[in-house]
Amino acid sequence: MAEVRDVTQDVGVPQADVVLGADGLARPVWASKDPLLREYYDTEWGMPVRDERGVFERLSLEAFQSGLSWATILRKRPGFRAAFEGFDPDRVAGYGESAVARLMGDAGIVRNRRKIEATIGNARATVACRDREGLATLVWSFQPEQTPRPQVAADVPSSSPESVALAKELKRRGFAFVGPTTVFALMEAIGIVDTHLVGSHRRGSSGVWPH
Repeated sequence: MAEVRDVTQDVGVPQADVVLGADGLARPVWASKDPLLREYYDTEWGMPVRDERGVFERLSLEAFQSGLSWATILRKRPGFRAAFEGFDPDRVAGYGESAVARLMGDAGIVRNRRKIEATIGNARATVACRDREGLATLVWSFQPEQTPRPQVAADVPSSSPESVALAKELKRRGFAFVGPTTVFALMEAIGIVDTHLVGSHRRGSSGVWPH
């Protein structure tokens, strides 16, 4: 979906233009080889997510990705969804030490105690956000006036003034593992910014930004 981090770096491609696939569609190199990454790129990455559970899930997965490849997280996503009960914030917010122990023993996820505990804390912070505008509305309120228009992967930023500001606000509200780079990756993933390379068949496909 990195403290200098975009999805191209996640799969070991530091710079790439779009390339034509066998289906005639232009994609960046990171999305052109692995079938799972290609499916994610073609159908999900950058499409708008505006519901609480969807934003919480993606925020959680971006936090787990820190220091790992996005391909690893994507392959484990079914395990994450099962382990965290569909990323239902109410259920996850109620987890205690026994749930942490269960999760630490679950080979279907990334077994990192700090990230597991952060996800539980973030669920509680998500529930608390309902007293105000709600997590999804909060995150989308940091949509910039313009989106990047990268020609090559090296043009894709790893953070932005808006991601810095949103990270600061999330931390103020009790969220963890929400640095500016992780938050920018979330903004890319859920369509708040469009960092599809110019020339990709997905550029402008979210309906949020023009081509």
